[in-house]
Amino acid sequence: MKKEKYKLCLYIAGKTQKAERAMTNLKKICEEELADEYTVEIVDLLEHPHLAEGEQIIAVPTLIKKLPAPLRVLVGDLSDKARVLVGLNIVPAE
Repeated sequence: MKKEKYKLCLYIAGKTQKAERAMTNLKKICEEELADEYTVEIVDLLEHPHLAEGEQIIAVPTLIKKLPAPLRVLVGDLSDKARVLVGLNIVPAE
């Protein structure tokens, strides 16, 4: 059975230092733990403010794991790798 790909969406508000850190940390975690089994969408809420309400974004950066279920939400720069892996329900590579 083929593993379901991870569909992640990172919400930021402009190219701030915290947003850059979150993008870098997310990329590193995905490359190390998910190989090619993921897609990441970066949404800048300064360019698309209407999306914040639909996803109930109250702080940035916010990462939402849309697939596989269950939906998970993490807020912050994603610098604590262990917390991110647990939060996204990803079992670390052995």
